[in-house]
Amino acid sequence: QVQLVESGGGLVQVGGSLRLSCAASGRTFSSYAMGWFRQAPGKEREFVAAIKLGATYYADSVKGRFTISKDNAKNTMYLQMDSLKPEDTAIYYCAGTTRYDAIIHDTGYRYWGQGTQVTVSS
Repeated sequence: QVQLVESGGGLVQVGGSLRLSCAASGRTFSSYAMGWFRQAPGKEREFVAAIKLGATYYADSVKGRFTISKDNAKNTMYLQMDSLKPEDTAIYYCAGTTRYDAIIHDTGYRYWGQGTQVTVSS
C-alpha cells in the first residue's frame, strides 16, 4: 500500500512560481511511475506531467514552464511550476503506479493523493 500526500499549493500571481511536493510512503517508491494531474472547476481531470525511470513527460499546455522531478532517497516527487497562468488554476493531484504503459492517463494510476489547490490570480 502506498500513501501520497501533496503540499505546496497556494495563491500566486500571474507569472509567479510554486513548487508542489508529493510525499510517498512505502519501500518501493523508486520503482513507481509517478504523475501529476489537475482538475479545474467544471472540467475533467487532466494529465500534467509524469516521470518514469528518469524519463519525463508533459502536457503541451505546461511544457517549458513546469518541471517534474523525483527524489527516491526522500520518497518525494516535485512539480516546479513557473510562469504560471490563470488557466493553471486547479486542484493538483499526485498519483503513483507500478504500470509503465499508461502514465498519461489517470486510469493507469492506482494510488492518489488528496489534492492541493493552486490558484493563479490575474
